[in-house]
Amino acid sequence: MPSAVEPVLADPPSYERRSVLRQHWSELAFFHWAYAPEIVQPLLPVGLTVDTFDGTAWVGLIPFEMRNVRVGRTPPVPWLGTFVEINVRTYVVDPSGRRAVWFFSLDVPRSAVVAIARTVFALPYYRARATHIRDEEHHRYEMRRGWPHRRRPSAEMRFRVGDAIPDATVGDLDCFLTARWALMTQRRGRLLYGQVHHPRWPLYRVEDVHIEESVIEAAGLPSPTGGPRALYSPGVDVEAAWLQTVPSEKQ
Repeated sequence: MPSAVEPVLADPPSYERRSVLRQHWSELAFFHWAYAPEIVQPLLPVGLTVDTFDGTAWVGLIPFEMRNVRVGRTPPVPWLGTFVEINVRTYVVDPSGRRAVWFFSLDVPRSAVVAIARTVFALPYYRARATHIRDEEHHRYEMRRGWPHRRRPSAEMRFRVGDAIPDATVGDLDCFLTARWALMTQRRGRLLYGQVHHPRWPLYRVEDVHIEESVIEAAGLPSPTGGPRALYSPGVDVEAAWLQTVPSEKQ
């Protein structure tokens, strides 16, 4: 771990980059399980350290609706720019101490999105059947991967949204798990960093959680044990900057 690590901030830091993508992330659920750092660390590329809270690493299963994806200041992309996404992630620190999200997988029902995201943004997107059904405060997300994974990992998540959590009462752990303002990925052995900007998350409690999944195991992790730490957000507008190469530790 670098000697100086940036703080966890509930509110977004300054954002001065040019946005390459704009979108709305809607009806997110945050499901997280605790893992020993030594289980997660071997799955990360050289140069990244798994981020921990009180010595514990966390792995998240995050379903949501991606809406109105736009490139730069162009209008939203019809049909192609709105879809369900379900990702598996953890949290990392780069050699300079910047915190970010590391994705093990991102499943979406759009082949073109998979191709573009893998080629242009070097992100591990997969093509899957993915749906979201809402009945008032009850939500049901489902996905089953079709490519490029022969075992067809899947996930089903059912839950009910509870009361809003006032900003002043959001705990340190929940802030750690949700307030992430960048992503990390890798292309040809080089780490890439991309800043993400959006308002502070409005958070709600989650009740009556039922999850059956095999996508976490497909990432190379042991099956999670016990119930997840669960949160919900109705969503935020998001901007994402172009990826920057992370200087190696030797530099």
